[in-house]
Amino acid sequence: MKYITTLFLGSLLALGATVAEANSAVGTWTLNAEKSTFSGPSWKSQTRTYAVAEDGTVTLSFTTVAGDGSTSTGGSTYKTDGKDYPITGSNDFDTLSIRKVNGSTAKFTLKKAGKVVGHGTRTISAHGKLLTLTTTVTGADGKPYTTKAVFDKQ
Repeated sequence: MKYITTLFLGSLLALGATVAEANSAVGTWTLNAEKSTFSGPSWKSQTRTYAVAEDGTVTLSFTTVAGDGSTSTGGSTYKTDGKDYPITGSNDFDTLSIRKVNGSTAKFTLKKAGKVVGHGTRTISAHGKLLTLTTTVTGADGKPYTTKAVFDKQ
């Protein structure tokens, strides 16, 4: 019985580690505007929160203050399986598909009405305290822009 209990507890710990490793972005992140660059619409601030369920489902929520001072919120619930998932909070895209490259990097595709409008990469630094989103998007106005948004872990 002791062996079975130890095996069960070990399995639970391994599952918890697997979920945490599945998404090193878990937690709350705030935009470091000084380290970020925008060739299109800019942000004064953004707070992003990632949470992950045991089945690997990621919940992302964010609040943004744009360069013009307007505020918006958005988010998505997705898996890193390359399938399209709805995302709110942008006029430029309405779905997100994301694939994990490794424990600290994910690649994503953004679509609007089923058409690819952007690509990007999310990376987490080796020390786990910086998240960088590099995104190239063709906006709803037809103009391309690139964003390199750097976030500090809270």
